[in-house]
Amino acid sequence: MKVVVLSENTSRSGCLSEHGLSLYIETARHKILFDFGASSNFIANAQRLGVNLGLVDIAFLSHGHYDHGGGLLAFLDINKIATVYMHELAFEPHYNSRNEYIGLDQTVDGHPRIIKVRDDTRIDDELSFVTLKNHKQPIVTHGLRVKRGPYMENEKFEHEMYLMIHEEYSYTLFSGCSHCGLINLIYDFRFDHFVGGFHFMKYDVLWDEEELLEAAQAIRNACADFYTGHCTGREQFLFLKDEVGERLHDFSAGDTFFIE
Repeated sequence: MKVVVLSENTSRSGCLSEHGLSLYIETARHKILFDFGASSNFIANAQRLGVNLGLVDIAFLSHGHYDHGGGLLAFLDINKIATVYMHELAFEPHYNSRNEYIGLDQTVDGHPRIIKVRDDTRIDDELSFVTLKNHKQPIVTHGLRVKRGPYMENEKFEHEMYLMIHEEYSYTLFSGCSHCGLINLIYDFRFDHFVGGFHFMKYDVLWDEEELLEAAQAIRNACADFYTGHCTGREQFLFLKDEVGERLHDFSAGDTFFIE
């Protein structure tokens, strides 16, 4: 499996960077786009990297936040064949702790190539779009909220989903931000590789050391390789890297890596 990082907070190769995530994935059977960044920057980076987004045959939106779906309409404009899977609640109005809107462009809702699902969806023998079923730990919201009718509610991240890719005897789980909790994902899913954000950027490596050490222990227990970036946080990654070692890898916009 080939993974090309089209959008990420950092860049080591001259590609555009932003607070966002977009991954291009090639498997034996599919050309996949997982998330769409915060803008159309991922398209410019794809051109720079020689990735033809017009050939993507299927796409997935991990959750309904702008930094993962901001480039959705731009993708639908340049790609005429791919269906885009997302949770049916992805277009709900989402807000951060400062009451700023962080949701999707509502005008894209209803596009004929968007497929909304509410539960685990098996695409074929290779791809499944899945939800978290069990919670070992409570969800930490960091003040994020969703508006339902006239009321603002604390997020439960019901709109967050994950892409599981099965190749031969290997399983790889792709997560956008892991808002539902990295530890919950580790204990609820069986995988050999994990790709995506940990959402630890708001943890302080001193004040929240206990939480990060618990996450490091869960990563070690998983006996899997982890590739992370975006909302993990640089200091938090380095802290975890010291604890976990060679099973933990970071990525930046423009990077390509292979999973076997």
